[in-house]
Amino acid sequence: MFSMTGYGKGEYKAEGIDMTVEIKTVNNRYLDIAVKSPRIFNAYEEVIRTAVRKKLTRGHADIYINLIDKREKAKDLYVDLPAAESWAGAAAILRERFPRLTDDFTLNALIKCPDVVRQEEVSSADEALVSALVSALDAALDNLNAMRLKEGKKLAEDMLSRMDAIEKLVGDISARAPAVAAEYRRRLEERMQEILSGVDLDEGRLLTEVAVFADKSNIDEELTRLRSHIAQFRSICREERVGRKLDFLVQEFNREANTVCSKSNDLAVTNCGLALKNEIEKVREQIQNVE
Repeated sequence: MFSMTGYGKGEYKAEGIDMTVEIKTVNNRYLDIAVKSPRIFNAYEEVIRTAVRKKLTRGHADIYINLIDKREKAKDLYVDLPAAESWAGAAAILRERFPRLTDDFTLNALIKCPDVVRQEEVSSADEALVSALVSALDAALDNLNAMRLKEGKKLAEDMLSRMDAIEKLVGDISARAPAVAAEYRRRLEERMQEILSGVDLDEGRLLTEVAVFADKSNIDEELTRLRSHIAQFRSICREERVGRKLDFLVQEFNREANTVCSKSNDLAVTNCGLALKNEIEKVREQIQNVE
């Protein structure tokens, strides 16, 4: 089981390349990836996203890529001829307007004019940088998943302990349920005797009323399904990606618990039912953190 929250860092330092990739994940219903990287990796954003999708299925992931390239590389220079012509033209106009001034406008001076000669920016990463990125990204994802797995184990332990509490409450309700009809009969018989003031009770009518009540308040099916859900929950917790399965299963838990409470006409069963719903809600909250 993996938690959806975690942090992982990966580094690549070799041959003048200093690359760091950091990944932070938080809860999200679907997989949402945000990449913040130097412009030279813009063309490789889909490569990054594909690598992340192989390791994550749910959650919001922020990916931060930092690069320091210390390699010695030949610098390509770009000559802007229109800009050079504009500067030379301006110099000619000034030379004609002020003939008595010394003319020291040379080729060296023209090169130093703004925007005439500039270094071309690298627009995309070379093979070495891409290799470094993949290496650092894989390390970050592995470290992230190691942390998420550790947190996932804690979540599983908490939810399974609550499942034990749920199982006990189901047992308490199951033990109390058979006595509910008998208790109802006793109260109904006392009430009828009080109203009829000594007149003989109609035993057949009394049995009919008790039978109708017992049928309406019967929760055997709900308890059976709850026990089945508990077994399924424990089995699913042994898998890796379980968030969606558990999310659906806890809805079924809630449905059965609500039915138990609605059918209950007994204080003890109602109290157990409310405690059951409380434990189920705590499990549901934890499932929101599970991938």
